[in-house]
Amino acid sequence: MGKVRTRIIGVDDIEEKQKKEQKKKLYEKKIEKRKDARSKPVKAESPEVNPKEDKKEVSEKVQEKKKVEKKAKAKVRGKKYQKAKKQVETGKKYSLKESISILKKIKYTKFDEAVELHVNLNKKGLRGEVSLPNSIGKTTRAVVVNQKVLDDIENGKIEFDVLITEPSFMPKLAKHAKVLGPRGLMPSPKTGTISDKPAEVLKKYTGGFIKWKSEQEAPLLHQMVGKISHEDKKLEDNVKALLAAVGKEQVESVYIKTTMSPGLKLDVETL
Repeated sequence: MGKVRTRIIGVDDIEEKQKKEQKKKLYEKKIEKRKDARSKPVKAESPEVNPKEDKKEVSEKVQEKKKVEKKAKAKVRGKKYQKAKKQVETGKKYSLKESISILKKIKYTKFDEAVELHVNLNKKGLRGEVSLPNSIGKTTRAVVVNQKVLDDIENGKIEFDVLITEPSFMPKLAKHAKVLGPRGLMPSPKTGTISDKPAEVLKKYTGGFIKWKSEQEAPLLHQMVGKISHEDKKLEDNVKALLAAVGKEQVESVYIKTTMSPGLKLDVETL
């Protein structure tokens, strides 16, 4: 039988006091139970377990799982690509003429694919420009600054790849530098896009003129040099002109391919 609590009935002040004391004791018991629960040590599964090692192990398992999932999601090449790849000898260095001939032979798509050069360089951060002998089949949207162009920029309408201007328009363009600058569209004397003869510069950009640059974080250059439908000689001339502009002393290796084809390694010594 539990402890009997004596409560005096009929005396309001004493009865009220007893109720408050009882509530206080119950509240204190709850607080003690909470403290005991918080201070109770967590039982370890093993005395040799190191929490830091556990975290590292879990992290490694997560990374391994991600790798497996990524591998599972890797793009599987189609039968046509696999058939085309079988006609390219891995590790072999092809002459430029032979490689273009093979690319045309193994083409399996219906659209006019781009011909691309992928160049491994000996340093990163390289850039330049070159006038290729032939158009690459890609239209460069070059415009000369006038009031309409300024109004379009003001309204957020930017429909050009190159902006050419006379020196007199530079003060008006200055206020748009925050918009044009990050996109590489701000005219500059270094790129020749500020000129007293903007019409001549415009003609240069709408021909075979291109700007090339390596990746920012790696010594790699990817550049379109034409379309697979172009004449072999025109493609050859464009490739040679680009590599000459880059500088053969900067080139480690070169691969040529179309949009959908496997790559062929070029014999740089014969270029």
